[in-house]
Amino acid sequence: MPCSYCEKYSECYNRFLSNPNMQGCRRLSPLYMARNIHSFFMRCPYCQHADTKVIDTTHDARGGVRRRRECLQCKERFTTYERAVLSTPMLVKSDGTREEFDREKLIRGIRVSCAKRPVSAADIERLVGEIESTLQTLGKPEASSRVVGDMVIAGLKELDQIAYIRYAIVYLGLDDLQAVQTEINRLLDESAHAESRL
Repeated sequence: MPCSYCEKYSECYNRFLSNPNMQGCRRLSPLYMARNIHSFFMRCPYCQHADTKVIDTTHDARGGVRRRRECLQCKERFTTYERAVLSTPMLVKSDGTREEFDREKLIRGIRVSCAKRPVSAADIERLVGEIESTLQTLGKPEASSRVVGDMVIAGLKELDQIAYIRYAIVYLGLDDLQAVQTEINRLLDESAHAESRL
């Protein structure tokens, strides 16, 4: 946002970086920076300009913050998300190797299973958010990658059964048509049983 004193954000900001104790620019005082830190250090994804302003701020159920921003240079609008980075356990794979939980990698894998299915990006984000939150509440330094796979399977079964079958073929190692048919029959039996209870 422009400085109300000199009305030249970048020039004023560069002076502030070189001398944080500078006098004269009341907008970039340490107190102002502390109160308005969310307006700084956010480049526009369209023109890469460093000057953006926050239009709207909302909070989600998991404690994250969604901010709607507008670039003061090109006037384009975009959304940013802020969420606390909590400790997520290392995942132990079946071969004994360990890797960090990768939210984006999990989203990509689920998207492949949900390709051309009526599953929204918001549904996928919600599922991955729930999985990540569950891992963080385990309170353990390590967890089996199987735990993540089981949560994805359970979530996809609720979201879309075709996406579930696609994911299950890889995750459960359904390597022939008979195994896939058996899993489909099991799903159909579960659906029929659930409908009969209604």
